[in-house]
Amino acid sequence: MGVRLVAVGDAELAVCDWGSGDPILFLQTALVADELVPLANEPALAGFRKLLYHRRGYGGSAGVEHSGSITSDAEDARSLLTSMGIPRAHIVGVSYSGAIGLQLAAAAPECVQSLVVSEPPPLHTPLGPEFRAANERLVRIRHDRGVGAALEDFMRLLVGSDWRRLVEDRLPGAVAQIERDAATFFDGDIPALLDWEFGPADAGRIACPVLYVGGTDSGPWFAEVRELVLGWLPHAEDVQIQGAGHSLEITHTPELADAVAAFLARHPVTTGSSR
Repeated sequence: MGVRLVAVGDAELAVCDWGSGDPILFLQTALVADELVPLANEPALAGFRKLLYHRRGYGGSAGVEHSGSITSDAEDARSLLTSMGIPRAHIVGVSYSGAIGLQLAAAAPECVQSLVVSEPPPLHTPLGPEFRAANERLVRIRHDRGVGAALEDFMRLLVGSDWRRLVEDRLPGAVAQIERDAATFFDGDIPALLDWEFGPADAGRIACPVLYVGGTDSGPWFAEVRELVLGWLPHAEDVQIQGAGHSLEITHTPELADAVAAFLARHPVTTGSSR
């Protein structure tokens, strides 16, 4: 699984590209640059071409300024496919990158064969103000006490006090990457997310097959997200993974891969799918 730089507008993004078959573009979520690598490597997805890239300001693309908006991130994803000569691909977005996936499918439907979205941010739900306040609190900690303090607060809340060991056990080298790229998350991703505007009219432009995946134990924020997205996209399929919380791509990776593989098999790319 080699890494190469691909020119995208005024940037060069680091891309991992391996396997053959219909292409899947895994949209990098926030903070952990390679979080979706274990998902891509699941046996259920062995028959696909996998593409994972580092968004601006992350990992191998670390010398590039962050995109500044969800819309710009979606444009980077579209430009990446064009630069790699891939006319259409399956798109997978998880958590933060679920927002990017929705934006991409609405803005550039010609390049999206299908969309898998797992629990995107609950910004536009009835509990959205609560979610917004939690993110604004993180931004205040970052400015008042520094990136390190904000990162510690966020990861302890998300994973627990032993987050470094737990993350490193799953993705060796990830802790150093998180600490190195944390400023991109706090200074770029969070403001971009809080500025993101998306509603029924935008969702109405999404015509491709859609799979929504959530966890039964993800809590009220993401229960509302599921209701919202399925209301926006009445044609979407819905899978709930039993016993999973919001980090289901980490805790229930095989189950997520099985759901994704079964969905993609029903919606194959008809042309330009393999190397």
